[in-house]
Amino acid sequence: MFGEDVAVMKVSARESEVLAALGAGLSNAQISHRMRISVRTVEGHVSSLLRKYGVADRQALAARGGGGGAMTLPGDIPGLPRSRTSFVGRRAEVEAVRAALARGRLVTLVGPGGVGKTRLAEVVTSAVAAEYRYGAAFVDLVPVCDGRIGHAVAAVLEVAEHADGQEAVLARLRRGPSLLVLDNCEHLPDAVAEFVERVLAASPVTILATSRERLGLSGEVVHPVAPLPLGSDAEELFRDRAELAHQAGPYDAVTVADLCARLDGLPLAIELAAARSASLGAAGLSTGLGDHLRLLAGGRGSVVRHRSLRGVIGWSHDLLTEDERVVFRRLSVFVGDFDLPAVAAVAGMGAAEAADVLGRLVDKSLVQHREGSWRLLDTIRAFAAERLADEPEHTEVRRRYLRWAADLAAGLAERAGTAWHGEFDAVAGDLRAALTGQEQPDAEAHRLARTLGRLTFARGYLWQAPDRFAHAARCAPDASEAARDLASAADCAQVGNDADRGFELRLAAADRARDAGAGNARAVALAQAVELTGRFPLAFRDEIPFERRRALLAEAAAAGDPDDPIVAARLACAALWTAHADILRPEAELTRAAVAAARATGDPVLISASLDAVRAAAINDGRVAEWHRIAAERLELLAPLDPHVPEHAVEISDARGLSSLTVVATADLPAARSTARLISDAELSGDSVYLAASKTVPVLVLSGDLDDAVQLAEDMWTGWHRADRPRAFFVWLTMPFAVLAHGLRGDQERVAQWRARAAAMGDPVSMGWPELDPLITWVDAQLALRLGDLDQAAELAKRARRLPSSSWYRVLARAATVELAVVAGVPSAGTELAAAQAESAGHDWATATLLRAAGRLHGDADALARSAEVWRRMGARFEHQVTVELLAGPKPP
Repeated sequence: MFGEDVAVMKVSARESEVLAALGAGLSNAQISHRMRISVRTVEGHVSSLLRKYGVADRQALAARGGGGGAMTLPGDIPGLPRSRTSFVGRRAEVEAVRAALARGRLVTLVGPGGVGKTRLAEVVTSAVAAEYRYGAAFVDLVPVCDGRIGHAVAAVLEVAEHADGQEAVLARLRRGPSLLVLDNCEHLPDAVAEFVERVLAASPVTILATSRERLGLSGEVVHPVAPLPLGSDAEELFRDRAELAHQAGPYDAVTVADLCARLDGLPLAIELAAARSASLGAAGLSTGLGDHLRLLAGGRGSVVRHRSLRGVIGWSHDLLTEDERVVFRRLSVFVGDFDLPAVAAVAGMGAAEAADVLGRLVDKSLVQHREGSWRLLDTIRAFAAERLADEPEHTEVRRRYLRWAADLAAGLAERAGTAWHGEFDAVAGDLRAALTGQEQPDAEAHRLARTLGRLTFARGYLWQAPDRFAHAARCAPDASEAARDLASAADCAQVGNDADRGFELRLAAADRARDAGAGNARAVALAQAVELTGRFPLAFRDEIPFERRRALLAEAAAAGDPDDPIVAARLACAALWTAHADILRPEAELTRAAVAAARATGDPVLISASLDAVRAAAINDGRVAEWHRIAAERLELLAPLDPHVPEHAVEISDARGLSSLTVVATADLPAARSTARLISDAELSGDSVYLAASKTVPVLVLSGDLDDAVQLAEDMWTGWHRADRPRAFFVWLTMPFAVLAHGLRGDQERVAQWRARAAAMGDPVSMGWPELDPLITWVDAQLALRLGDLDQAAELAKRARRLPSSSWYRVLARAATVELAVVAGVPSAGTELAAAQAESAGHDWATATLLRAAGRLHGDADALARSAEVWRRMGARFEHQVTVELLAGPKPP
């Protein structure tokens, strides 16, 4: 191989390798590293070769080795770019590509422009070059425009060019195993494929290629290169490059995470953004990302097209065929994932043709494919949207997009149960985007906007739903339909506890009904606005003056036909709440009239609304049992209705919430748990979880499910703050229960935290919610008993005695303070016990508490046993366990 001397026949295989390395000009240390042998061993082989070939020095020996046999020296890889920045992330990918190179002779790194294919190839090449006897070479094909791949490789290898550059290259590559990296193959797919196929057939070379699409050759191992993972590598890259741009941290983690997410984790986009951070800062970048392509420009890298994101994507776009360009720009309307029928509908072509072009765009890394759906990275979508905006077809494509979205929404709305939730979440962004710019009457836009309102509400996104219906009103074909949409928007706002907005939307609905000449619809909308101010006055941020409420009622009465049953019932319900300025004090006669008018309609919603006045009267008189009965009647009445329909949900949500109050006040735990299940099944999702949680936590605490209670209370607190802390009675009501749950668990630190949170909310009594005072007294007494703070006993007993007899929680507070007085040894405890027992008849929780107090006072095991049985029957597990432990007596030391 290296000469014709007979002595060569005596050269060992190892000596042949050393001889070839000498021919490549490697030093002893380099040979040692490549062959994984010691330098001393290399020196021994060199001495042996000098003797066998009878030459005087290394230079003569290298000539015998056929100089130039290797492509590269370790650390000196021809053509390899020398990056001046650190390599962030992708450690697992480096190993995966190394493993692929060990398995196959053709590995292609495939991914969109700017995703980091070249940088990954650089790192892999540096890592594996020493594993190839004849080294490695790195060839950038971007400058090649005429298909002369062989000449580009020959230039890097510094081999003499011939008429056919490939022949010179092949002659070099045949010498032995080596690694050839072909970077940026996408603009020469046919020429590269032909060259690679010829090289692999004629030499022992392994090829690592980078491209935006696979080469399509037999035996090719394709390694997709994805954007950097969010939440780790993407943010690390931004911080690293921002520091290089002299914009030292610390950076707000949330802002950086949002920025990286909006840049799809695309390394080039992140690097360009980080470079701009020196002048804009991370927050300024986040604000400016509305125009990705304009903002992310101005780099000074050596690769011209990498100086702006537009240049990178434009490079790929310019390589597309005309039909690929058409579909590519039309796909820009989608803001999320899309499927093949969606592509066909919006692109305006048959499914087969759409599938063909879509597949080609995936191959070229301009469209991402995952688990049966496709999407454009936001950065790429911005480029495609620019192209679409420049085309006359823009309006027609947007119209097809709107029609597709309206049909999709209609299909989702026809489904029952929750099976559609995941699909809705996946397409909600596109359903909203399809309505962008649609602000005038339009049948298709109205169909989509109204359906989107229904879906949004049914999904539990109560903050968004009013906006969706209000948008539908703007697109409505006439004033009558707009009034219906605004009424639905008001229903959604009311369910979401935004009484102020609900009131304004009711008035807006009345105005549109007037424009339509619909007097009855106007009367109903105005009456509902008045009813809202009377039934839920404490939910308003600003009180609606009594004079205005009366004026609106008069306007409603004048607008509608009093002989219409619906109008008559709505007017009667509004009137009972507006008879006088005192809030929540309906008059008995007006209440009876309203109930009769509502029952005449047979409408469960109207009947439930009128019965709420009966409930209010029962509360005012301290008739808790009557309140309990009315709550159960309303739930039964509304049970057949769909809680996902806004006009039904107004009453259903209110009835369930008030039922959760009454079952707690009466300690009817079986009913409480049933109500809690209803609320959890229907409302513990979406963006107003805090409302459902606030109605569920008290039930969990009474039942003894303390771990679940504290977790849900935390969810409530977080959700309430996320909703900008609206006035919500149920949140106020739940605060003492959250304090109690932590106290019963013995967590005094969290007790203090929740008490501080409650204090920061203000004084509930001064804000019009006096019922919280006896509830807090009850909780304070239980905590004092649980935590051994017995000094409070006398003061808490005095507080309980002062509570008004009509108070919801007076019976509970009296029983708890009596038990505390007994344990604290207050002299009047026996007298207090007898008085409280007289008040507690029919109230299981108070009865069980006082039986336990009597057992403690008199050492009466029978009383303790009866108390334990009541707790067991109620399902109050924590209290039952406490009582059982008392029965068992003190534990031995």
